[in-house]
Amino acid sequence: MEELNIQENCLKENEQVKEKEKKGGFWKGFFCATILFTIIAALCLGVGLYVKVKSVSNADIGLVTQSEKVQSKLGLLEMYIRSYYLEEIDDDQMEDYLYYGLVAGLGDPYAAYYNEEETQSMLDSSSGNYCGIGAVFSQNLVTGVITVSRVYEGFPSYEAGIQPEDILYKVEGEEVTGMDLTNVVAKIKGEEGTEVTVSMLRGEEVLDFTMKRQEIKVPTVEHEMLEDQIGYILITEFDGVTSEQFHEALTDLQAQGMEKLVIDLRNNGGGSVDAVCEIADELLPEGLIVYTEYSDGERVDRSSDADCIDIPMAVLVNGASASASEILSGALKDYGVAKIVGTQTYGKGIVQSVLDLQDGTALKLTTAKYYTPNGNNIHGVGITPDVEIDLPEELKTEVTLSYEEDVQLQKAIEVLQQ
Repeated sequence: MEELNIQENCLKENEQVKEKEKKGGFWKGFFCATILFTIIAALCLGVGLYVKVKSVSNADIGLVTQSEKVQSKLGLLEMYIRSYYLEEIDDDQMEDYLYYGLVAGLGDPYAAYYNEEETQSMLDSSSGNYCGIGAVFSQNLVTGVITVSRVYEGFPSYEAGIQPEDILYKVEGEEVTGMDLTNVVAKIKGEEGTEVTVSMLRGEEVLDFTMKRQEIKVPTVEHEMLEDQIGYILITEFDGVTSEQFHEALTDLQAQGMEKLVIDLRNNGGGSVDAVCEIADELLPEGLIVYTEYSDGERVDRSSDADCIDIPMAVLVNGASASASEILSGALKDYGVAKIVGTQTYGKGIVQSVLDLQDGTALKLTTAKYYTPNGNNIHGVGITPDVEIDLPEELKTEVTLSYEEDVQLQKAIEVLQQ
């Protein structure tokens, strides 16, 4: 009987909504409409749409009608929620999820809305410094599964016993499979000294790890001199500090008499296009590094100058080498200045832009495709190595590999020696 009364009340209140709107009392409908129009405007600016005010077309009328329909339905939904929902309502959370839902409706796994906390976390990560646990994660965009791809020695994740290939199952008790990776990482980060608990799947076992967050100064570049004057540079990701760190590593190895070079991009999920192009400029002769094409047909070229090193090179890649890593390895392969060694790369040939929403929040949208110098878009395909070789399965969970164990590195050196 109670459900019947609610239904009757809903029908009555449905009729009353229009009256409230006419009288101006139902301000929430206006609030939702304002949100919707703001996001539509941001989307239009972000993807390069140009609106010229001339006359009202049928398409314009259709857009207005659709917006009014959405406004009315949002207002009705909110009225029912506020009238009948049993539990306490979190207004901020409801607002965030309105934006999350709008972007999710694009069906693009790379597009995302970031609230203020998530936006700040993203900015901190791209600068190379943040407070967290010292682990790198990658996500399968088909299954939504998030996997540990790298653990940094000396940081909380390493000390707790987290391993590469562990599957991230929960953060603070909340299941995270399928969630936007940046948002998941934002949940793991936080103030220095505070604790975070993550649950990992290792085989069929669920393991809980509670760690204290600490400042992570990301060592994005490591280097050393190997046998026969072969330099080795590991790049873990491309962010604001990477190109400078790479230049310092390259200069140091050259001072030691480097004659050949191995660049290790395994498990490097990408990052800043600016950073990877600055690095490519030091390795490539004068010419095109990469070009991007936008939805409106605009093409943007990134090029290198004639000043570069001229020594034999090999690049190590695997299935977790993605995006910016593929820009670098693809350009080096197209120019024929390096041999690619390892396994097929991830295959991410699209570009995301982060758009400022002017209130501390941000929108990430896929805005362009990128192409290697030879005109190849590797999205969904990846880059095929010149020399294919994989690590034994039992070694893929190791945090670090000895020289004797790392058969991929040994193969790269063999290629250079030949």
